[in-house]
Amino acid sequence: MNMMIQIQNLLKKFQNKIAVDISDLTIEAGEMIGLVGNNGAGKTTLLRLILDLIKADRGHVSSNGEDVSKSESWKAYTGSYLDEDFNIEFLTPEEFFIFITEEYGIPRTELKQKLGGFQSLFDGQVLGQNKKYIRDFSKGNKQKIGIASALMTDPKVLILDEPFSNLDPSSQIFLKNFLKDYHTRSSATMIISSHDLKHVTEICTRIILIEHGKVIRDMRNESDTLAQLESYFSSIAQSERMI
Repeated sequence: MNMMIQIQNLLKKFQNKIAVDISDLTIEAGEMIGLVGNNGAGKTTLLRLILDLIKADRGHVSSNGEDVSKSESWKAYTGSYLDEDFNIEFLTPEEFFIFITEEYGIPRTELKQKLGGFQSLFDGQVLGQNKKYIRDFSKGNKQKIGIASALMTDPKVLILDEPFSNLDPSSQIFLKNFLKDYHTRSSATMIISSHDLKHVTEICTRIILIEHGKVIRDMRNESDTLAQLESYFSSIAQSERMI
């Protein structure tokens, strides 16, 4: 299996606080990674470093053998959605999706077909809203727009931060099934950060647990992985109550 993403000697601080400190981490092509940890663990900072959105204090991230901070070739095969800033909020959803297809060189004739795959996720609340701008949508619908824009380019690397957090139960179920199906069809490398342990253990092949910027556990997803994670976080909660 060829290496897709490699992290080496990576350090990021904010003032004197260490946000990420990972000496060596390899994510192979085709792996579906669940990234878990409490608030402030460093998950989002790590994703931002992988996407070259912030500069590391030390070390580097490489995608397909190229340093992401020194090359832009990885952007052509990478789809991502971390938060609302990834949307262009003064556009309508239709205008935004057209912009995405043009940026990635996708023929306009394929747009309708691509959007058709997200109709169940949109649930009639995203498209055809009479010039309603993205900034005027609910958090949940903004998230649906962003996730769809990340997936419609058929990425070989997909990075999502808390994709289930603002979605209703029906949309969460649709998204889980969609991600599993997409992974089966494309063999894409996926990194999905989530506070919902059940969601990530239902769809991911490997779970990486981060605390205080460091990888605490790195495990294949087995039948007892959810129980192990719940036990770990339960012990932390119990120790905090005793302080």
